[in-house]
Amino acid sequence: MHHAILLISCPDQKGITAAVTDFVFKRGGNIVDAAQHADPESAVFFMRIEWELTGFNVPRERIAEEFRPLVERFNMAWELHFTDEPVKVAIFASQQLHCLYDLLFRYRSGQLPHAKIELIVSNHHDAEPLARQWGIDFLHVPVVKEVKEQAEQTQLEALKAKGIGLVILARYHQILTQDFVRQYPNRIINIHHSFLPAFVGGSPYAQAHQKGVKIIGATSHYVIEALDQGPIIEQDTARITHRHAVRDLIEIGQDLERMVLYRAVRWHLERKILCYGNKTVIFD
Repeated sequence: MHHAILLISCPDQKGITAAVTDFVFKRGGNIVDAAQHADPESAVFFMRIEWELTGFNVPRERIAEEFRPLVERFNMAWELHFTDEPVKVAIFASQQLHCLYDLLFRYRSGQLPHAKIELIVSNHHDAEPLARQWGIDFLHVPVVKEVKEQAEQTQLEALKAKGIGLVILARYHQILTQDFVRQYPNRIINIHHSFLPAFVGGSPYAQAHQKGVKIIGATSHYVIEALDQGPIIEQDTARITHRHAVRDLIEIGQDLERMVLYRAVRWHLERKILCYGNKTVIFD
C-alpha cells in the first residue's frame, strides 16, 4: 500500500487542519496518520499528514498543482513525499565502524525500509571489506588539508552521480566545508559522541573519566555550516559510576551512538522531522 506524506509549516491561523484534511477527503484519500503542532513562541504551525494513494483520484504528478491554492492561502512551506520512492543514501565513515555496522544490519533486516544505501565513502580503507561484503559501492577519498577541496569535489561528484538524497556521517572524522554542507541542507545527519554541548576534541571519554561525570550521552543532529551547532534530532544518555573505566565508557558510548543515529536516520526517512530555526519538530 503506497502512501503520500505531506509536511507543512506556516504561520499559525485558524482552519489549516480542516482545509488540509478536507483536501485529502474530497479527492478520495484515506488518511492513515495526521499530527500537528503549534509553537506558541514563534506562532508557527506544523503538520504531517499521510494518506493512501489507492483510491485517491489525483495522479501523484498533479497533487502539487492541486494543493497550491492552499499553499498560497496559508503561506505554507511544504514538502510532498511518497513511500514507494526510497531515499538514496550515502554513508561516510572513517576507522570507527560500529555505527556503519549497525546501519547496514538494520538496513538488511528491514528496519530502514525507506532507504536505498548506494554508497559508502571513507578517508580510510577499513570499511572497504564491509562494503564488498554487503554489495555496496565503496569510494576511498584520502582527505588532507592541502587537497581537502579537491577531495570533497570528488565526493560530491559521486553523490550527484548516484542521486544521493541523504548523507549519514557514521563517525566520519572529518569536518565538512561550508560549500559541501550547502549542497545538502537538512540532508546530512551526524552522530556526536556526547550529549551536546560537552567535551570537545579527540578523547572525549578520557576527559569525561577524568572529570568524574555521572552521565554520558550521544547526540544526532543535522549538519550546518557552524560546527556541531545544527538542529538536534535525537539524544540519549546513560548513567555511569566511579567503577567504570575508560574502556567501559567507550563501550557504553558506542551503544548510545548506534541507537541515537539509527533513530535519527529512521525518522528522517519516514519524513517525521520538520526544521524551524535551529530546532526540530519530531512527529511520533
